[in-house]
Amino acid sequence: MDLTFDCARAEELAGFWKVALGYVDEPPPAPFTTRAEWAASFGEPAEDEGGGAWLHDPDGVGPRLSFLEVPEPKVTKNRLHLDVRVGKHGEPWPRILAKAEELRAAGGRVLATYDGHHVTMADPEGNEFCVAA
Repeated sequence: MDLTFDCARAEELAGFWKVALGYVDEPPPAPFTTRAEWAASFGEPAEDEGGGAWLHDPDGVGPRLSFLEVPEPKVTKNRLHLDVRVGKHGEPWPRILAKAEELRAAGGRVLATYDGHHVTMADPEGNEFCVAA
């Protein structure tokens, strides 16, 4: 399964989600050695075609993430969001707060805090997600 983010700045947004999820860059498909080489195989890009970035879970468990630059801006609340889980072992609330702070430092924004339960945040382009146990 892949999840795709339409976005304005693919590399920047992918960098944020690397921090959030511990993901790494997805290598280009074989036989290509770089993403630029792979993209060039499709021919000249359309004038309004943006760049992209691709990530995967290094453990092979989570879905691949694609970030595709689109010309139109985000105009409303997203209908799907991700939950960044810190685990339920021990007392999770301090880990939830620490992860929320790490993501704020990486460019995220805290939208609401539900003491003892979860923190609702937005990534650098305004996509909402939760940090929870």
